[in-house]
Amino acid sequence: MLRLSRSARVFESNRRHIPGGASSLNRVVRPEIVFRSARGSRIWDVDGNEYIDYHAAFGPHLLGYACPEVCAAVRQVLDEQLELVGSGTTELEGEVAELLCSNIPFLDKVVFLNTGSEATAQAIRLARSYTGKDHLIVMQGGYNGWHNDVACNLLTPAHLLGPRRAADEYPFIPISAGIPPEHQALVHIVNFNDLESIEAVCRRHPVGALITEPVLQNIGVVKPLPGFLAGVADLARKYGFTLIFDEVKTGFRNGFGGYATCAGVEPDLVVYGKAVASGYPLAVVGGREEIMSLFEPSAGQSRVLLAGTYNAHPVVMAAALATLRVLLDPERAIYLHLEQLSAEFEEGLIQTFQELGRPVTVTRVASAFGYYLMDHEPRDWHDILAHHDMAADELLRRRLVETGVYWFPLATKQISLSAAHTRADIQLTLERLGGVVAALAREGVALP
Repeated sequence: MLRLSRSARVFESNRRHIPGGASSLNRVVRPEIVFRSARGSRIWDVDGNEYIDYHAAFGPHLLGYACPEVCAAVRQVLDEQLELVGSGTTELEGEVAELLCSNIPFLDKVVFLNTGSEATAQAIRLARSYTGKDHLIVMQGGYNGWHNDVACNLLTPAHLLGPRRAADEYPFIPISAGIPPEHQALVHIVNFNDLESIEAVCRRHPVGALITEPVLQNIGVVKPLPGFLAGVADLARKYGFTLIFDEVKTGFRNGFGGYATCAGVEPDLVVYGKAVASGYPLAVVGGREEIMSLFEPSAGQSRVLLAGTYNAHPVVMAAALATLRVLLDPERAIYLHLEQLSAEFEEGLIQTFQELGRPVTVTRVASAFGYYLMDHEPRDWHDILAHHDMAADELLRRRLVETGVYWFPLATKQISLSAAHTRADIQLTLERLGGVVAALAREGVALP
């Protein structure tokens, strides 16, 4: 068992002044751990425990924690006293924009914000202005931020969701209080990988935008079926809605430019975050010239407000520029290294579960992993609800954390590999995983 006495004291103290003890309740899971430092593939808590980390702060640390090039770039900005002025621009902002637009074919222009939720909110507002239509389609089981348009239908319990709906939408099930019913009426929820339901909504409502993660990565890794993303793009052209890819998690982890470049499907707008700046608070909205131009003052009544004191903060821009240069460096060959390491890890995970006689399916896209206690890859959230054992999954994760391997201890959450992981890390992880699963089997815990 982990000794977490100091972590417990910190959480107890924090709860006196912070609701829940942390400023993002997504971080409050069992066991409650207060982390002290991170470097490479390792993290340490305030009680002195060390972990091989596969959480990566929900995915940003593609290069590993404290990447030397990124840290050096940030220190240089601080040494040069390039502080936030809040007027005009900086050379760094333009350099990052040029690097993105010159290397990602469907980006004509980009803007910079601070968080993924800010960016998806701006993208949706931009799409509504461009199309003149207010209705929005989102995916059951996807996560696109905390604002009113998208704070719904994530990890929805079966008794609230009901049976699978053919060529139909699901009720708006908010994950937050304070969303007016009138606002909910503009949002339509369909299953991932379900083109018929998308078209059914478009026939009934004036849809201005559809936003989706191209791979659902907040319920593990749920891949698009062959032809699904291209089919959505076809429907966007047919019904005149704006296709928004939320690549906050998939962007740059799945290749430079995200999953869209891998799939060969060009969205109208794309949102990036997380790995684009190695964990520094940056999000990007980018896309076609005619849509992005609505941020211009000359757009008149169609102009979309773009404002934010901390947008394109110099420290964050320096981190992004260093990150992108490392990812593009042919000598570093980051993506080749990650693919080789990820393939080995995938094979090891499959073998570990197979040797223990447990039907477990491992899903992987690049260096992002999911696993399901079922005999096939899920196609949507309904599939997971019907076949995956959530309680056993969560128990396995908690036990693994106790061995010093940090998989986020909430069922179905993504496992992320970084360029800082080593083959020794993977081997040790697989040994500890095998021990945990074997122990659970001895205790009579079915997996499944």
